[in-house]
Amino acid sequence: MAAPALKHWRTTLERVEKFVSPRYFTDCNLRGRLFGDSYPLAGLSRFLTPERLPYQEAVQQDFSPTQVGDSFGPTWWTCWFRVELIIPEAWVGREVHLCWESDGEGLVWRDGEPVQGLTKEGEKTSYVLTDKLGEGDPRSLTLYVEVACNGLLGAGKGSMIAAPDPEKMFHLSRAELAVFHRDVHKLLVDLELLLDIAKAQQLEWVKSHYPGLRSRLQEFACRGQFVPVGGTWVEMDGNLPSGEAMVRQFLQGQNFFLQEFGKMCTEFWLPDTFGYSAQLPQIMRGCGITRFLTQKLSWNLVNSFPHHTFFWEGLDGSRVLVHFPPGDSYGMQGNVEEVLKTVTNNRDKGRTNHSAFLFGFGDGGGGPTQTMLDRLKRLGNTDGLPRVQLSSPEQLFMALERDSGQLCTWVGELFLELHNGTYTTHAQLKKGNRECEQILHDVELLSSLALARSAQFLYPAAQLQHLWRLLLLNQFHDVVTGSCIQQVAEDAMSHYKDIRSHGSALLGAAAAALCAGEPGPEALLIVNTLPWKRTEVVALPRSGGAHSLALVTVPSVGYAPAPTPTSLRPLLPQQPVFVVQETDGSVTLDNGIIRVKLDPTGRLISLVLVASGREAIAEGALGNQFVLFDDVPLYWDAWDVMDYHLETRKPVLGQAGTLAVGTEGGLRGSVWFLLQISPNSRLSQEVVLDVGCPYVCFHTEVHWHEAHKFLKVEFPARVRSTQATYEIQFGHLQRPTHSNTSWDWARFEVWAHRWIDLSECGFGLALLNNCKYGASVRDNVLSLSLLRAPKAPDATADMGRHEFTYALMPHKGSFQEAGVIQAAYNLNFPLLALSTPGPAPATAWSAFSLSSPAVVLETIKQAEKSSQNRTLVLRLYEAHGSHVDCWLHISLPVQEAFLCNLLEERDPAGHLALQDNRLKVTFSPFQVRSLLLVLQPPPN
Repeated sequence: MAAPALKHWRTTLERVEKFVSPRYFTDCNLRGRLFGDSYPLAGLSRFLTPERLPYQEAVQQDFSPTQVGDSFGPTWWTCWFRVELIIPEAWVGREVHLCWESDGEGLVWRDGEPVQGLTKEGEKTSYVLTDKLGEGDPRSLTLYVEVACNGLLGAGKGSMIAAPDPEKMFHLSRAELAVFHRDVHKLLVDLELLLDIAKAQQLEWVKSHYPGLRSRLQEFACRGQFVPVGGTWVEMDGNLPSGEAMVRQFLQGQNFFLQEFGKMCTEFWLPDTFGYSAQLPQIMRGCGITRFLTQKLSWNLVNSFPHHTFFWEGLDGSRVLVHFPPGDSYGMQGNVEEVLKTVTNNRDKGRTNHSAFLFGFGDGGGGPTQTMLDRLKRLGNTDGLPRVQLSSPEQLFMALERDSGQLCTWVGELFLELHNGTYTTHAQLKKGNRECEQILHDVELLSSLALARSAQFLYPAAQLQHLWRLLLLNQFHDVVTGSCIQQVAEDAMSHYKDIRSHGSALLGAAAAALCAGEPGPEALLIVNTLPWKRTEVVALPRSGGAHSLALVTVPSVGYAPAPTPTSLRPLLPQQPVFVVQETDGSVTLDNGIIRVKLDPTGRLISLVLVASGREAIAEGALGNQFVLFDDVPLYWDAWDVMDYHLETRKPVLGQAGTLAVGTEGGLRGSVWFLLQISPNSRLSQEVVLDVGCPYVCFHTEVHWHEAHKFLKVEFPARVRSTQATYEIQFGHLQRPTHSNTSWDWARFEVWAHRWIDLSECGFGLALLNNCKYGASVRDNVLSLSLLRAPKAPDATADMGRHEFTYALMPHKGSFQEAGVIQAAYNLNFPLLALSTPGPAPATAWSAFSLSSPAVVLETIKQAEKSSQNRTLVLRLYEAHGSHVDCWLHISLPVQEAFLCNLLEERDPAGHLALQDNRLKVTFSPFQVRSLLLVLQPPPN
């Protein structure tokens, strides 16, 4: 529009505003005229169900007559409506819509296919039956509308995310045919844009369940009308999944995109997640992705992130181009205010002048509306406004890359200063995730060894893909984080149960194949799935359901026969464990490596590294101190923990005399105690020290029935350092222990995987865990977050019984030299005692070993491509933060070896020479490397 015309409109509107609101003007004079003649439905009936039925099953149910104004529910049920209609003959040549307004999220089905979403909250309240009714077009039609009994953001009261309201019912307020006035709609869009200017800017499932829709999407993708983005299996959480699970997100996602749409993604598209691991750039690049788009950083609670387009450098030095759309939303409507904000808010203007505008209903999957598209079309060339054009992510990033010479670089993690409660909420989901990651690791490893050693063994590729996809599904950013409704949490727990059950069966099958030989009595095989030799105390199952302790040594990635009953008490190579209870009720456990002293209530008085006599607990302080906090966040219960919760710290005090000796020493010493946390919640704990073990374990059971409380355990250390170290995917990083700046303070609650460490020169203290993620180190206090009690969106979150283990490890020197990384792996991957159908091998055997403790062999699996069924993939990473040359020793019949990327594509220049069954692999700090090992043909 020319400037004089714009000026004329502005003057006119200023006059109008003296008498009536412009919004009222558009509502009464235009919105009321969008639809003309209306006509009632020929028939309307419904069917209610608490289950999520597929279409073919739902339409066979008994439907009862219903009418506009009727209510339906309750919350989380589904109401299916059968809509029978006859379009009047007089409407030939007109655009006809089904007008539908109801509470809840609706989906229109036509001819057995899903065709459009309907949501009152998203203003998608009509479905186009025909854009121009022809003379011979059929006028009778039956549709189905599937309505979920919940709103766009859940089923609580109001618009905020809340727990389900059991009294909430849903209503059908409109269901009729109407003539749509397209010319009025176009005028309304024009007028809205002009009003905004005049007022200085105040205002996989598809594939399996909907094959017809899948075919249409493939056609649209070929024509460039549908652009697949993402690169991962789901919109995953960026903090909690393991490094290998993140690789599998890309491996499964990229292979699916290639299979379905003929090409892989070059952009990682992750609008919504709760943080971004510092290893993501390396993982992205290893999966063929160099570009990254996200949005959630705009939710930082304390500090505004300083860039919108920048290079992100990960832990190993890998770099990707990142765009963070300055409109601060992935659900914009296409109005003038949002477009202007996108331009004015851009913190990298001058370095680059392009940015993304993410429009449509991003939450709930509603997508764009016709109104949004029409608004943006007019914004393509309107004087006084930025130029807007519809384009693809490829076009956007190409424009950004052309301007990338002056862009800034951000090094390290992208920490989200919000939603830090998701590191702890729904502890059972976190435990299930960690256990299933471990089970799938062990199944793949053992199956790979069986494949290499047995001509009859078939690698369970299809079963493993199914189990991995179940696990990856539940690493969606609102599932494993615990910010989901009760039904989703129950589904996830069911999936974890399936993974454990099938994984156990697959482990047994692989063990049987490894031990195939002469028939004989069933025996036990002790398996070590980690890449270093281990000597540990194991509880061996015996007849009658009893267990007996044994000290076993198992080589790296290998097995050893279980000791026989007559050899269960060998001469110990180390000092046995001594347990002494004093007259005051305190107990000391000592295995010659560490000496542990607990007071009569179970708190840690002293933890001494015996060889040096160095005390690890701060003077005058107590470790293993449980503490309760009030936990009432400002907005989102399941998501957030606010800094002010730290002001409500209340130590949980036990009763003297409850500490009792369990196992009296020798291979193992233990004590146990009970602790009443509150009138409703209690805790029991067994503190265990094994012979030769450098850490003390705390096996914990909690019966938890609280509301808006936060349980942690604290260990004040006799260590001074301004930085603490936290394990992340394929490595570790440092975070401050002080609050010098707002950026430091915002990290009052952070995430870690299996360990955290606080060290000074020559000495340190590490806190290990087997299923926890929330943690912090403030000053000299190591704290592990155990349980929360949010009430929305799932009022039952965390309620009930929990079991978990953490361990404390004082050490000499750095944590790298002391073996903290290996100790945390050992805690999470216990030695396996597997039954064999016949006699176990008489001697121990190792498949792989490494020359350097800095390198971890993380994964052994069969290659994905079916043509490579005699090819193994090995994934290794450098864990210390050092340059290292490492020799990989191999006992399998390997024919050739190659380097490959994370998608298992061979590096053309990556041939590795085998030298005496060894491969030399070079690493830079925190580098992840993958190998392809081609096995020799099996013997006849």
